Amino acid sequence: MIDDTWTDVGAVEDLARRPVQEVALGRTKVALTYKDGVFGAISGVCNHVGGPLGKGTLDGDYVVCPWHYWKFHCKSGVGEPGYEADRVPAHDVKVEGGRVFVRNAASSARAKAPHAAHPLARPVRREPGPIRVLGISTTVMTKGQPRYSTSDALLEHGLQMVATEDACETRIVRLRELEFRACEGFYSKAARACTWPCSITEMDPADQMERVYEGVVHWADAIVVATPIRWGGASSLYYKMAERMNCIQNQETVNNRHLLRNKVAGFIITGGQDNVQAVAGQMLGFFAELGLQFPQFPYIAHSRGWSAEDMENNERHVQNSKVLHEGARALVERCASMARGLVESAEGKAALVRGGRKGMGLES
Repeated sequence: MIDDTWTDVGAVEDLARRPVQEVALGRTKVALTYKDGVFGAISGVCNHVGGPLGKGTLDGDYVVCPWHYWKFHCKSGVGEPGYEADRVPAHDVKVEGGRVFVRNAASSARAKAPHAAHPLARPVRREPGPIRVLGISTTVMTKGQPRYSTSDALLEHGLQMVATEDACETRIVRLRELEFRACEGFYSKAARACTWPCSITEMDPADQMERVYEGVVHWADAIVVATPIRWGGASSLYYKMAERMNCIQNQETVNNRHLLRNKVAGFIITGGQDNVQAVAGQMLGFFAELGLQFPQFPYIAHSRGWSAEDMENNERHVQNSKVLHEGARALVERCASMARGLVESAEGKAALVRGGRKGMGLES
């Protein structure tokens, strides 16, 4: 039986001024819509992660969730074409005496179609194997017009040496080769709106930030980030990446879930301008917030200083500098060595726990 109790949500004259608004039926939030002279009402809670539909927008006949843009029909609550198996409850609406009334009980039920979990959502578990070092280059270049990059060159040298001399597995991700969207600020709408995996990655199969997430969260034991100095800061691509990595840190804030355990970070910073300490400080602070550890002397840096505008000499200096190349090798080696210690310690503790459980007859 449908509950015949109705709630007076306001005057027609007032409510007709906005296409979508949030109203309350007691403690129940409802998205009230007005289109072509007709009111509609559906649940104010989105199926995805509970976004406030009543604070969304109207796209044709569909209410668009302001968090991640899921769409539901403004009267039936059925999902947009292609997603009809998803629906939110709908409520009957009537107008009497210049007032709008919404029936308290929904006329239809919520339905959530099964959606395959994104591959990034799998449990974070280190697979057996050698220590893995991920290099991330943040240097910007024009596609098809390669040039020498001092930070790239030192990163590549360090990775090559640690693979050869320390039997580490290495990968390099060059952000300039990826097509990925800028952070859309879901966190600014609500902490819970910034999800793991990133909602952009879930919504957009073409978004290649997935490669960074996969490498940092699921693959690497150590991450070495290389950046040039641009007007006293890291590169624009570095900041674009960092903003998108908020979804990793936010798991701590929202779910007390630590995605990055027993991982190490180091940095290579070069440029024609000074301000090394400020760039390093930002990077250290950011990656500490993500939960990474740092070896002693966690970065190497080189700068020609404020007054030396001879970039051609800067490149030549780095190319010919044994000190900088040895420094890059030593930095990556320190990161790999610390990561090895963390991994071995974690594996040792896990073995002790398994041994204890067997001793108590809890495992066969």
